[in-house]
Amino acid sequence: MNLFPFYNNPPVLVFENTMSKSIKIPDCYYPKEAALVTPTGQTPDHTIYLSNLDDQIFLRFSIKYLYLFKRGVGVESLKASLSKVLTDYYPLAGRLKASTQNGEKLELDCNSEGALFAEAYVSISVDQFLEGSRRPNISWRKLLYRVEAESFIGIPPLVIQVTHLACGGMILCTAISHCLCDGIGTAQFLQAWAHITTKPDTTLPISPFHGRHMLKPRNPTQVTSSHPEFTYAASQEPVSVLLSQFLQCQQLVPVSATFTFSQILKIKKLCIPSLKCTSFEALAAHVWRSWAMALDLPPSLPVKLLFSVNVRNKLKPGLPRGFYGNGFVLACAESLVDQLVSSNGHYSVKLVKEAKESVSDERVRSVIDLLDERKGKPDLSASLVISQWSKLGLEDLDFGEGRALHMGPLASEIYCIFLPVVGDFYGFTVLMSVPEKAAAKFEQFLNLY
Repeated sequence: MNLFPFYNNPPVLVFENTMSKSIKIPDCYYPKEAALVTPTGQTPDHTIYLSNLDDQIFLRFSIKYLYLFKRGVGVESLKASLSKVLTDYYPLAGRLKASTQNGEKLELDCNSEGALFAEAYVSISVDQFLEGSRRPNISWRKLLYRVEAESFIGIPPLVIQVTHLACGGMILCTAISHCLCDGIGTAQFLQAWAHITTKPDTTLPISPFHGRHMLKPRNPTQVTSSHPEFTYAASQEPVSVLLSQFLQCQQLVPVSATFTFSQILKIKKLCIPSLKCTSFEALAAHVWRSWAMALDLPPSLPVKLLFSVNVRNKLKPGLPRGFYGNGFVLACAESLVDQLVSSNGHYSVKLVKEAKESVSDERVRSVIDLLDERKGKPDLSASLVISQWSKLGLEDLDFGEGRALHMGPLASEIYCIFLPVVGDFYGFTVLMSVPEKAAAKFEQFLNLY
């Protein structure tokens, strides 16, 4: 049976957008229905409490990763290892449900119902995908099995699609509920799955820690800090609301730029006087300024930069080794537009550093207590949000046929992702979608250093 019926006469796979090539994925062929993969061993049958960091409304979505491998791995082998690793990571085989004590909160029913696994074929090659892989487009969503559900909680916490390519390569797409894991947690799970695939008779290097009790709110709650990362309806600036509405109704296009270590050093040198900072701090500040300049925002508009900060080692005591739930809070840097765009790199880097350093045990506890009162949500009105996917080991995944040639998201969003660069540990790829009219200017400013 020919599983690649169009390969000898393939459809047009690559199109030009305003910025660069992006491969258009043809329809996938599914030889059989998607199936549930359940844990091999006996698992606890109980309900897991989700912390307030897990159960934020803005995290009610799945983190979607796309991996491209030069050579495929046997599907039965992947299923067998997945079944085995789910014995340790059994919450990913469970189902989200409304809390019996508070209908606004979610909890996790560890019922071992299983992860959803789909196998597909598509008429493209590894080289074709790599040629147009810099910026995702809507057709890439075909590479992840679509689950029909009435709401987010009806979708299994773990959905996987393995897509065989005509050249023998493989695309692996995963969707992991953000209510269960953050970026560090997803990397930990995926590395565990790859480990069991290649070394089935060994134990996991890191055993997962499932509990969230150390992140429970205080009684009584004590909001002891101001939290500019959150917004309250009555306090929103009218101009900020208009900006948010403007961005939501614009035609968005993805913009991507890759920065090597030497290029990041050049960005650091823009700090006058010099300021000791990490690569992330320097690049985050640079992207924030570039974003504000490209959108040509009003000079007097207050803008924010929101970015995730890992709190595993900031809490006292720290979170246990192997904790894979949401162990981050949002840090917030603030500035008026004219100060942000007219100053050199020192000003914006200093703001990012101060925001990052402000995250302490007490501030995290204050966030948890604030969320328990259900009063605030992240301020996205005039904010750039950065999600860090680099330095987590996501790009190192190897199921036995070599590491991925490409790792990235399934879609480009209005928030910014700092992606790892395959083969360059110190590099970053910046990816985000901006209004089409601002895309060329944004790319120009990103490359101006």
